[in-house]
Amino acid sequence: MMKKSLAITVAAVLLSACGDKAAEKPAPVVTDTAVEKKASEQVATKLVYPETRQGDVVDEYYGVKVADPYRWLEDDRSEETGAWVKAQNKVTFDYLEQIPYRAQLKQRLQELWNYEKVGVPYTEGEYQYFYKNDGLQNQYVLYRKDADGNEEVFLDPNTFSEDGTTSLSQVSFSKDGSLAAYSISEGGSDWRKIIIIDTKTGKQLGDTLVDVKFSGISWFNNEGFYYSSYDKPQGSELSAKTDQHKLYYHQLGKPQSEDALIFGGTDEQKRRYVSGEVTEDGRYLFIYGAVSTSGNDLYMKDLSKPDSELVTVLDHTDSDTSLLHSEGDTLYFVTNLGAANKKVVIVDAKSPTSENWKDLIAETDNVLAPSVGGGFIFAEYMVDAISKVMQYDMTGKLVREVSLPGVGSSSSLSGKTDETTLYYSFNNYTTPSTIYSFDVNSGKSDVYMASKAKVNSDDFVSKQIFYTSKDGTKVPMIISHKKGLKLDGSNPTILYGYGGFNISLTPSFSVANAVWMEQGGIYAVANLRGGGEYGKKWHIAGTQLQKQNVFDDFISAGEYLISENYTSSDYLAIRGGSNGGLLVGAVMTQRPDLVKVALPAVGVLDMLRYHTFTAGAGWAYDYGTSEQSEEMFNYLKGYSPTHNVKDGVSYPATMVTTADHDDRVVPAHSFKFAAELQAKQAGDAPTLIRIETNAGHGAGTPVSKSIEQYADIFGFTLYNMGVKSLN
Repeated sequence: MMKKSLAITVAAVLLSACGDKAAEKPAPVVTDTAVEKKASEQVATKLVYPETRQGDVVDEYYGVKVADPYRWLEDDRSEETGAWVKAQNKVTFDYLEQIPYRAQLKQRLQELWNYEKVGVPYTEGEYQYFYKNDGLQNQYVLYRKDADGNEEVFLDPNTFSEDGTTSLSQVSFSKDGSLAAYSISEGGSDWRKIIIIDTKTGKQLGDTLVDVKFSGISWFNNEGFYYSSYDKPQGSELSAKTDQHKLYYHQLGKPQSEDALIFGGTDEQKRRYVSGEVTEDGRYLFIYGAVSTSGNDLYMKDLSKPDSELVTVLDHTDSDTSLLHSEGDTLYFVTNLGAANKKVVIVDAKSPTSENWKDLIAETDNVLAPSVGGGFIFAEYMVDAISKVMQYDMTGKLVREVSLPGVGSSSSLSGKTDETTLYYSFNNYTTPSTIYSFDVNSGKSDVYMASKAKVNSDDFVSKQIFYTSKDGTKVPMIISHKKGLKLDGSNPTILYGYGGFNISLTPSFSVANAVWMEQGGIYAVANLRGGGEYGKKWHIAGTQLQKQNVFDDFISAGEYLISENYTSSDYLAIRGGSNGGLLVGAVMTQRPDLVKVALPAVGVLDMLRYHTFTAGAGWAYDYGTSEQSEEMFNYLKGYSPTHNVKDGVSYPATMVTTADHDDRVVPAHSFKFAAELQAKQAGDAPTLIRIETNAGHGAGTPVSKSIEQYADIFGFTLYNMGVKSLN
């Protein structure tokens, strides 16, 4: 069955169910004209930024010398970098405090955010588990319900730390549900700790496992579990390179120091990412190895025979292949080997290599994401980024199309083989998520839990259009806003994108975006090349020497919004995070005239050195590296945001956002980019950096911090578009 993780569950929780109440309108702001005048004057004059020392570091690539004056900012442990962070935050927050409606935005965000949110339930042992947030709790709480309907708190991460910055990353239960292992993240770090408990008593069993990173937790009976990690790096654990992932087996009752190394300890087995998965019946262990974020080799071990050898299923990384399900010796895999949009195949475990695979659910024109539950396969397809779900029996025979409640995104229908009722959530950009129960035999869906959100979906409209990119490619975009909005080119608009790593942007509800649209804002999401919306070909079309396609798609999306009078350059903002932060950085340096505001978040912004930090080398499949070839170096240098900030150019008003504990995309990317902008900005628009402290790449961010971040982002955006007061 498909594994449940907190990341998946909380995604469903955050998109919680639709309510009937009309949204309350915020009261018109009563502005203090003196404050407004002072703030306007601050915008109209150049800010005084902290002095950022320029060093004399110069690198040479293929005979080309490249200066890196802010290399010292890569040292996240130095006092000088710490002082720089404090000084930058002072300038940024002094500026933000001048925005007259910043507090009103925060208040409205709190009002809309403050409702009970409940996630999709799932069964483990004798209990049904689900995540719930009472409203403004910093972290979602894991509850459980017994057969009589009695509810109790199972794990409350709000008690893990005083400031709410320690989060629950994932929970994994033993087959009978009597034991659980859960991982926690402190301060947003990717490094985790794993704690094992007896689910009946809540008592901790054994010691806490430490220094675990990029890991699942997969139980073998009630005896122990498999997990993955790297050797703790020398130097800074926030930025030092992590390159050799290893799979371990932890046996209950033994110290972590005695954990068995299963895979990844030799030069031959060196992989950047390794994970292990035990089949539902406990018979087989599958081991996945990868050198980048795309493609994996695959091995299996018969756990019923303690001394069994590893069997190679795939000896190459030319596909993304994973176990979907097993029944005795019959294995079900989902793969894009020879099928760019993925398919389901079956094979006998005695001869599992790919030449013996037989198609069970063939590839179609749409991308497949299957799940298993209740003795059926649920094939979810993306049709222009919209969910369509087909139900098959285990022989591959079509049972029915699952009738979804509308146009939008469905979470996976998954569960244990013997369950007859499964649960899923459904939502889109204007409709908060509703949780449905689904009878696997009749195919009937019923509302299981409606949302208590204070948002009326009828107040908004969401429309999918297709625009033409620079090279003639048709690209989908969904545009959402209040009904009755006049398309006169003066609407504040946020254009959001990602465009990478085979990740698809499907419709999802956000309280923050509802607040933005309440104020007359437009929220547009473009499904750029580099993503996974149209399968592997769409992904490849936005990688390495074709990465410019992604930026061209985003630029063309902005030009479409302007040409159709949704907005104009004076009211257009671009936003994206991580790889999307690179997208924003590249577009604002290539087309600074296109937008008024740029919002790059936790971005990959130094393309010549990204692969030297933490797990960055694993992104080479999408980006290539400066060491790969002279051609690749020149291509990366040609768009790397940090290396393409030019003297004498008027850049958009920019607020770079990052976090001091981000060990995925290290904050040095954002530090160096912000320093370049501040040194070279020719216009009067502010170029600020907002650095969240004791936070990471985004996972587990406390609700209180999220609300503050959105208030600052929306306030900065509207203020620099000349908006004087809110609706």
